[in-house]
Amino acid sequence: MRPLTEDETKIMFEKLSKYIGENIKLLVDRPDGTYCFRLHQDRVYYMSDKILKLATNFSRDKLISIGTCFGKFTKTQKFRLHITALDFLAPYAKFKVWVKPGAEQSFLYGNHVLKSGLGRITENTMQYQGVVVYSMADVPLGFGVAAKSTQECRRVDPMSIVVFHQADVGEFIRNEDTLT
Repeated sequence: MRPLTEDETKIMFEKLSKYIGENIKLLVDRPDGTYCFRLHQDRVYYMSDKILKLATNFSRDKLISIGTCFGKFTKTQKFRLHITALDFLAPYAKFKVWVKPGAEQSFLYGNHVLKSGLGRITENTMQYQGVVVYSMADVPLGFGVAAKSTQECRRVDPMSIVVFHQADVGEFIRNEDTLT
């Protein structure tokens, strides 16, 4: 387990800023202590300094995971967010999408959000902006990328895709044998 390099930090923060904007600093400087990001086996973990100090008692090969996995770096050095980061992204999300109850199940099965399933969308959402997807009861379901801007969503037909699926809480069930 090691700190992220400057390039890795830049790549990861650029990805996070698509979803939470300048609220990234609120993840590191929290009122309940200082938190940090560490890299272990191409995965980025988010943990408090207290847990980090405890983890130094274990060798790298014995350590499987520590803290919350935010995502992983691919072999081409792109950063891919994992669904486990949703609990930290949702409170700070700049742009949100609410889906109707009938479209929740479709999204949780890994499908994109269609206009017919769109309940509400944050004003001034730009195309290809990172969004957090909520149920109408304000329960975070996952995250994705806006396929259309807020203004375009008003004019498109009901079968058009408005949010591209990236991750959802249904992944825990679909991929439980491969998640680590």
